[in-house]
Amino acid sequence: MRILVVEDDPILSDGLRAGLGLSGATVECVATCADADAALAASGFGAVVLDLMLPDGSGLDVLRGLRERGDRTPVVLLTARDAVADRIAGLDGGADDYLGKPFDLDELAARIRAVVRRASGRAAACLEHAGLRLDPAELAVTLHGQPVPVSRREFMVLAALMERPNVLRSKAELEERLYGWQEEVESNAVEVHVHNLRAKIGRHAIETVRGLGYRMRAAA
Repeated sequence: MRILVVEDDPILSDGLRAGLGLSGATVECVATCADADAALAASGFGAVVLDLMLPDGSGLDVLRGLRERGDRTPVVLLTARDAVADRIAGLDGGADDYLGKPFDLDELAARIRAVVRRASGRAAACLEHAGLRLDPAELAVTLHGQPVPVSRREFMVLAALMERPNVLRSKAELEERLYGWQEEVESNAVEVHVHNLRAKIGRHAIETVRGLGYRMRAAA
Protein backbone atom coordinates (compact mmCIF):
# COMPACT_ATOMS: atom_id res chain seq x y z
CA MET A 1 0.00 0.00 0.00
CA ARG A 2 0.99 3.66 -0.21
CA ILE A 3 1.57 5.29 3.18
CA LEU A 4 2.03 8.94 4.10
CA VAL A 5 4.34 9.47 7.09
CA VAL A 6 4.03 12.89 8.75
CA GLU A 7 7.06 13.19 11.03
CA ASP A 8 9.53 16.05 11.50
CA ASP A 9 12.39 14.01 13.00
CA PRO A 10 14.49 13.20 9.92
CA ILE A 11 16.14 10.14 11.48
CA LEU A 12 12.81 8.64 12.50
CA SER A 13 11.26 9.59 9.18
CA ASP A 14 14.04 7.87 7.22
CA GLY A 15 13.75 4.82 9.46
CA LEU A 16 10.02 4.61 8.86
CA ARG A 17 10.53 4.94 5.11
CA ALA A 18 13.03 2.10 5.08
CA GLY A 19 11.29 -0.15 7.60
CA LEU A 20 7.77 0.15 6.22
CA GLY A 21 9.21 -0.21 2.73
CA LEU A 22 10.52 -3.63 3.74
CA SER A 23 6.96 -4.49 4.77
CA GLY A 24 5.82 -4.00 1.18
CA ALA A 25 4.69 -0.37 1.33
CA THR A 26 5.51 2.66 -0.77
CA VAL A 27 6.24 5.39 1.78
CA GLU A 28 6.10 9.17 1.27
CA CYS A 29 7.39 11.41 4.06
CA VAL A 30 6.58 15.02 4.93
CA ALA A 31 7.54 17.05 8.00
CA THR A 32 4.87 19.75 8.44
CA CYS A 33 1.10 20.15 8.70
CA ALA A 34 1.09 22.25 5.52
CA ASP A 35 2.94 19.61 3.50
CA ALA A 36 0.71 16.89 4.92
CA ASP A 37 -2.43 18.77 3.89
CA ALA A 38 -1.02 19.32 0.40
CA ALA A 39 -0.02 15.67 0.00
CA LEU A 40 -3.39 14.38 1.18
CA ALA A 41 -5.22 16.77 -1.14
CA ALA A 42 -3.14 15.76 -4.15
CA SER A 43 -2.77 12.00 -3.77
CA GLY A 44 -4.54 8.95 -2.42
CA PHE A 45 -2.95 6.95 0.39
CA GLY A 46 -3.79 3.62 1.94
CA ALA A 47 -2.90 4.90 5.42
CA VAL A 48 -1.36 7.84 7.28
CA VAL A 49 1.17 7.67 10.12
CA LEU A 50 0.78 11.01 11.89
CA ASP A 51 2.99 12.57 14.54
CA LEU A 52 1.16 15.02 16.79
CA MET A 53 4.01 17.44 17.49
CA LEU A 54 4.90 19.20 14.22
CA PRO A 55 6.84 22.43 13.56
CA ASP A 56 3.86 24.40 12.26
CA GLY A 57 1.07 23.00 14.43
CA SER A 58 -0.55 19.86 15.73
CA GLY A 59 -1.17 16.66 13.83
CA LEU A 60 -4.67 16.83 15.29
CA ASP A 61 -5.35 19.75 12.94
CA VAL A 62 -4.32 17.58 9.97
CA LEU A 63 -6.57 14.80 11.24
CA ARG A 64 -9.47 17.19 11.75
CA GLY A 65 -9.17 18.56 8.23
CA LEU A 66 -8.99 15.06 6.79
CA ARG A 67 -12.20 13.96 8.48
CA GLU A 68 -14.04 17.21 7.76
CA ARG A 69 -13.38 16.56 4.05
CA GLY A 70 -15.00 13.16 4.45
CA ASP A 71 -11.71 11.36 3.85
CA ARG A 72 -11.77 7.95 5.54
CA THR A 73 -8.09 7.12 5.06
CA PRO A 74 -6.95 5.13 8.13
CA VAL A 75 -4.75 7.16 10.50
CA VAL A 76 -2.31 5.86 13.12
CA LEU A 77 -1.11 8.54 15.55
CA LEU A 78 2.39 8.66 17.01
CA THR A 79 2.30 10.16 20.49
CA ALA A 80 4.39 10.59 23.61
CA ARG A 81 3.63 7.76 26.01
CA ASP A 82 2.34 10.15 28.70
CA ALA A 83 0.15 12.24 26.38
CA VAL A 84 -3.13 10.59 27.41
CA ALA A 85 -5.19 13.68 26.61
CA ASP A 86 -3.72 13.83 23.09
CA ARG A 87 -4.47 10.16 22.51
CA ILE A 88 -8.08 10.63 23.62
CA ALA A 89 -8.45 13.74 21.46
CA GLY A 90 -6.98 11.92 18.51
CA LEU A 91 -9.25 8.88 18.80
CA ASP A 92 -12.30 11.06 19.35
CA GLY A 93 -11.19 13.19 16.38
CA GLY A 94 -11.23 10.27 13.98
CA ALA A 95 -7.88 8.47 14.38
CA ASP A 96 -8.06 4.70 13.97
CA ASP A 97 -5.23 3.78 16.33
CA TYR A 98 -2.22 5.22 18.14
CA LEU A 99 1.24 4.13 19.17
CA GLY A 100 3.41 5.69 21.85
CA LYS A 101 7.01 6.67 21.25
CA PRO A 102 9.39 4.90 21.32
CA PHE A 103 7.73 2.08 19.42
CA ASP A 104 8.53 -1.19 17.70
CA LEU A 105 8.52 -0.93 13.90
CA ASP A 106 6.99 -4.38 13.44
CA GLU A 107 4.15 -3.42 15.77
CA LEU A 108 3.53 -0.23 13.80
CA ALA A 109 3.41 -2.21 10.56
CA ALA A 110 0.95 -4.66 12.13
CA ARG A 111 -1.25 -1.82 13.40
CA ILE A 112 -1.27 -0.25 9.93
CA ARG A 113 -2.31 -3.55 8.38
CA ALA A 114 -5.07 -3.90 10.98
CA VAL A 115 -6.58 -0.43 10.46
CA VAL A 116 -6.44 -0.83 6.68
CA ARG A 117 -8.11 -4.22 6.97
CA ARG A 118 -10.89 -2.80 9.15
CA ALA A 119 -11.37 0.17 6.83
CA SER A 120 -11.87 -2.17 3.88
CA GLY A 121 -14.38 -4.28 5.79
CA ARG A 122 -12.22 -7.39 5.90
CA ALA A 123 -11.92 -9.56 8.99
CA ALA A 124 -9.28 -11.96 7.67
CA ALA A 125 -5.63 -10.96 7.68
CA CYS A 126 -4.90 -12.69 4.37
CA LEU A 127 -6.34 -12.01 0.92
CA GLU A 128 -7.77 -15.00 -0.95
CA HIS A 129 -9.12 -15.38 -4.46
CA ALA A 130 -9.48 -18.36 -6.81
CA GLY A 131 -6.91 -20.51 -5.02
CA LEU A 132 -4.50 -17.65 -4.42
CA ARG A 133 -3.62 -16.64 -0.87
CA LEU A 134 -1.66 -13.50 -0.09
CA ASP A 135 -0.23 -12.85 3.38
CA PRO A 136 0.61 -9.14 3.86
CA ALA A 137 2.45 -9.78 7.14
CA GLU A 138 4.88 -12.23 5.55
CA LEU A 139 4.84 -10.84 1.99
CA ALA A 140 4.06 -14.41 0.95
CA VAL A 141 1.92 -15.78 -1.89
CA THR A 142 0.63 -19.32 -2.30
CA LEU A 143 -1.39 -20.91 -5.11
CA HIS A 144 -3.42 -23.94 -4.03
CA GLY A 145 -1.15 -24.22 -1.01
CA GLN A 146 2.10 -24.07 -2.96
CA PRO A 147 4.47 -21.12 -2.45
CA VAL A 148 4.83 -18.67 -5.31
CA PRO A 149 8.04 -16.59 -5.33
CA VAL A 150 7.32 -12.96 -6.19
CA SER A 151 9.28 -9.74 -6.07
CA ARG A 152 8.26 -6.89 -3.76
CA ARG A 153 6.59 -4.95 -6.57
CA GLU A 154 4.91 -8.03 -8.00
CA PHE A 155 3.49 -8.60 -4.52
CA MET A 156 2.24 -5.01 -4.41
CA VAL A 157 0.50 -5.32 -7.79
CA LEU A 158 -1.13 -8.58 -6.77
CA ALA A 159 -2.23 -7.12 -3.42
CA ALA A 160 -3.83 -4.13 -5.15
CA LEU A 161 -5.76 -6.43 -7.49
CA MET A 162 -6.79 -8.93 -4.80
CA GLU A 163 -8.06 -6.30 -2.36
CA ARG A 164 -11.09 -5.83 -4.60
CA PRO A 165 -10.94 -8.55 -7.27
CA ASN A 166 -13.91 -7.32 -9.31
CA VAL A 167 -12.75 -3.71 -9.47
CA LEU A 168 -10.61 -2.47 -12.33
CA ARG A 169 -7.27 -0.94 -11.33
CA SER A 170 -5.91 1.51 -13.89
CA LYS A 171 -2.27 1.55 -14.89
CA ALA A 172 -1.88 5.01 -13.32
CA GLU A 173 -3.38 3.78 -10.03
CA LEU A 174 -1.01 0.84 -9.90
CA GLU A 175 1.97 3.06 -10.72
CA GLU A 176 1.00 5.41 -7.89
CA ARG A 177 0.98 2.52 -5.44
CA LEU A 178 4.26 1.10 -6.70
CA TYR A 179 6.46 4.16 -6.94
CA GLY A 180 7.27 7.08 -4.67
CA TRP A 181 7.45 10.74 -5.61
CA GLN A 182 11.19 10.64 -6.21
CA GLU A 183 11.25 7.38 -8.17
CA GLU A 184 11.34 7.26 -11.95
CA VAL A 185 8.60 5.10 -13.44
CA GLU A 186 9.37 3.21 -16.62
CA SER A 187 6.55 3.43 -19.14
CA ASN A 188 5.97 -0.34 -19.27
CA ALA A 189 6.66 -1.17 -15.60
CA VAL A 190 3.12 -2.26 -14.77
CA GLU A 191 2.86 -4.39 -17.91
CA VAL A 192 6.12 -6.14 -16.99
CA HIS A 193 4.94 -6.90 -13.44
CA VAL A 194 1.58 -8.22 -14.70
CA HIS A 195 3.37 -10.36 -17.32
CA ASN A 196 5.64 -11.85 -14.64
CA LEU A 197 2.72 -12.56 -12.34
CA ARG A 198 0.80 -14.33 -15.10
CA ALA A 199 3.81 -16.56 -15.69
CA LYS A 200 3.74 -17.53 -12.00
CA ILE A 201 0.03 -17.78 -11.15
CA GLY A 202 -1.51 -18.55 -14.54
CA ARG A 203 -1.79 -16.55 -17.73
CA HIS A 204 -5.55 -16.11 -17.34
CA ALA A 205 -5.47 -15.11 -13.65
CA ILE A 206 -5.26 -11.39 -14.38
CA GLU A 207 -7.62 -9.87 -16.93
CA THR A 208 -6.67 -6.88 -19.06
CA VAL A 209 -9.52 -4.55 -20.01
CA ARG A 210 -8.02 -2.59 -22.86
CA GLY A 211 -7.77 1.11 -22.16
CA LEU A 212 -9.13 0.76 -18.63
CA GLY A 213 -6.85 -1.42 -16.54
CA TYR A 214 -6.54 -4.79 -14.83
CA ARG A 215 -8.55 -6.99 -12.49
CA MET A 216 -8.45 -10.51 -11.13
CA ARG A 217 -10.36 -13.00 -13.23
CA ALA A 218 -13.13 -14.93 -11.49
CA ALA A 219 -12.46 -18.58 -10.77
CA ALA A 220 -13.46 -20.92 -13.56
